[in-house]
Amino acid sequence: MLSSFYVSNKMFAKFKSANQTNISPIDNNPITQFFEVGKLTACAGPELVWKIHESFRKSDGKECSVFLFEKRIADKLHKPKRKETVTELLKASVKQLERFRHPKILQIIHTVEECSETLAFATEPVYASLANVLAFQDSSSSVPQTPPIQRNTTFMKEYNFLDIELKYGVLQIIEALSFLHYSGQVIHRNVCPSSILITKRGTWKLAGFEFIEKCHETDAVEPIMCPPWSTRISKMAQPNLDFTAPEIQTSSNCSILSDMFSLGMVVCAIFNNGKPLIQAQNTPSQYLKQLETLEESVQQLLTKIPAPLHEATTRLMSKQPGPRPTAQLLQLIKYFSDPAVHALQFLDVINMKDPTQKAHFYRSTLKDALPFIPRKLWWQHVWPFLQQEMKGSEVLAAVLQPALAMVQESTANEYEEFILPTFRVVFAAPKSIQATVTLLENLHIILEKTPPGDIRSEILPLLFNSFESNTMQIQSAALLAVANVYEYVDEISIRRMVLPKIKTVFEKNQSDLKIMANVLQCVERVLDKLEKSQIIDEVLPMLYEIRFSDPEIILRIVHIYRIMLSDKKYGLSVNMMATRVMPSLLPQTVNPSLNLEQFMILLEVLQEMLDCIDRQQRNKLKLDNLSLPSPERHRPLRHQFSSDNMHVPPFNIPNLRIDQRKTSSAEDMARKNSTGSIRSGMLGSWWFGGPSSPDSNYLRVANAAFPNRRLSDNTLMTPKIRIAPSCASSPGGTPGGALPIRRHSSIGPQERRSSAINLSPPTLARNMIGGSMPNTSSTSVPFLLSSSMQSIRSRRTSTVLSSGPLGSGSGLLSQLGSGVYQLFSGKS
Repeated sequence: MLSSFYVSNKMFAKFKSANQTNISPIDNNPITQFFEVGKLTACAGPELVWKIHESFRKSDGKECSVFLFEKRIADKLHKPKRKETVTELLKASVKQLERFRHPKILQIIHTVEECSETLAFATEPVYASLANVLAFQDSSSSVPQTPPIQRNTTFMKEYNFLDIELKYGVLQIIEALSFLHYSGQVIHRNVCPSSILITKRGTWKLAGFEFIEKCHETDAVEPIMCPPWSTRISKMAQPNLDFTAPEIQTSSNCSILSDMFSLGMVVCAIFNNGKPLIQAQNTPSQYLKQLETLEESVQQLLTKIPAPLHEATTRLMSKQPGPRPTAQLLQLIKYFSDPAVHALQFLDVINMKDPTQKAHFYRSTLKDALPFIPRKLWWQHVWPFLQQEMKGSEVLAAVLQPALAMVQESTANEYEEFILPTFRVVFAAPKSIQATVTLLENLHIILEKTPPGDIRSEILPLLFNSFESNTMQIQSAALLAVANVYEYVDEISIRRMVLPKIKTVFEKNQSDLKIMANVLQCVERVLDKLEKSQIIDEVLPMLYEIRFSDPEIILRIVHIYRIMLSDKKYGLSVNMMATRVMPSLLPQTVNPSLNLEQFMILLEVLQEMLDCIDRQQRNKLKLDNLSLPSPERHRPLRHQFSSDNMHVPPFNIPNLRIDQRKTSSAEDMARKNSTGSIRSGMLGSWWFGGPSSPDSNYLRVANAAFPNRRLSDNTLMTPKIRIAPSCASSPGGTPGGALPIRRHSSIGPQERRSSAINLSPPTLARNMIGGSMPNTSSTSVPFLLSSSMQSIRSRRTSTVLSSGPLGSGSGLLSQLGSGVYQLFSGKS
């Protein structure tokens, strides 16, 4: 603040040096002892006689405005005592302003000072009078008009009102009149644009107390006597005729309702491009003439006035006082029922509220109303109040709520110009616990807008120092802040400063669920910026020690492990998973607090760990086996699993059963005699089975012989089998009468190769008994294919066949039995 004061001194010094040839009239006024007076910016008062200068108070550099009246302006009146009359009138008005102190009335910060040439007093910073702004609107209007005297083009101000500014501005003047009428019990008598001042905060303040009158003691609405406007008196010493109520000019009486007519005329001027509906040019006769058409002018203007204000405007502009609403009633209409307006109203009287009321307003009311307040008013009206409150610690935590909302929505330029200078002071100053927690929890919002230089010098020290606090709330908030702003913190700071702070907080608060959750969230965010050794030596031991069964804690731990599983750079080894991580997580699989989704997440991570262990251990064991020095170690294993030593189940045809026919005694005797030789033969066990088997003559195939095959694959194509003829000369006969040696072969549907092996049971029988055997009805047995099953069925046999997938037909064993029977029959 003092620096701005010195800057302003230099600025004003340059201003004076540029005009050193022309001595300013204010230089001789005593007010210059207290204020540094700058350039002329606006004007106000009767006939705009008060000139408004930018100023600063020398004691503290506070910005203000100095009002200056030059007495020489009244010298041109050329009538006795007029100069003194105007001077005394203006002095009295300043005294009245000091007397009626209200948020909606212009605030005096230094009383009037007088010298032989001037009058001067200081007020809160003023941008312009409403007359200056309306003069600009009038000059930019497309319809040329002859402006009254008060529209001095020298002090026109370009100011475009927002709808809410007009609504709130009119409401402020209504509140000021309500205070004067009912608390001050006075009538203003000069409510007009030159008596309304717009401050640099954008608020409207009522001034111009030169003509106030005491209202009726028992009834404020009761009229009192007052002089009408007259040409015999100086214009500077009379109210503005264009805004004067009709009863004053026609009946020489006034009441508080007269001020309401003047207010209605101000509203019409605002919505009429700055022009009042009556422009009498200080002529009473012209005033009365235009008064006759006032109602028509009001009706024509209603199209420009907001609809909720139509009825109120019509009643305010009534020629008779009766229909006009009072100030108390007018401020209750629906037009002013706006949350943004109510918030701005409260701000104007915030200094009159206690800390509890202030905190509630800042934390809830103002924060909720900010989206409805235009951005222009944020910096012009709202921020100055917040800025003032943030200098102290009493309600700082509550003030930070709307302030942070403004930070989030502000542009980079707005933040650096308006907010950052105040926040620098807040970061460095002592703060309450709640204020510190609020800053830490929202630190990411501030860092998004803060330049990098200020982050390192102003904000990060606040974060690191918060870990040293003994308050649990601040420690928890600091952990949350790190999780939110880790991308703004460099890796060295994370490794050397943040991680040790996290470990300290963890060790001191292992029983606190909320802090543990924040610790895990913080660890998860900074994991990428840590070294592998730090993760193994410092992070993993922390995870092992957490014993909470809360689902949130479990899921955070599981998520951290999942991140570590995603990349080897984190150093989570198979040994750690098997000995530390999984033993700590497995008990949580039966945790009743977990829902189905949480349980599935936990199982997925455990399965990932098992898969990782499985892959690594398999690879390790394979490498160990390959690196054995001697192959002799595996020789028994290879012999054990060789094809020569494997017991393969017999090749069976599904659902096929062959029952042997009953044999005669001769056949039984022949079989007994030949058992030894046949059993010693190569094909004996393949034909008849073992002697101990009760179903040695049956060929059985179960449905489930091939459980993993398709149904179509279970329809087996049997190998082609040929039977040797009864004699050596027969086609297909085997020379020498010996059976060929048949190698073991498993022929399935994939290998439908024909067999070249001749199976000759008759020849075998002939060799066994030493005789010959006559030919059967066929020289050979047809191929056992599905296409030949019907021909097999036509043969005359005694074999009983069961139904199967291959249909009915003569089996191989039945053919063999038939041949043996014929052999013995022939012998007999």
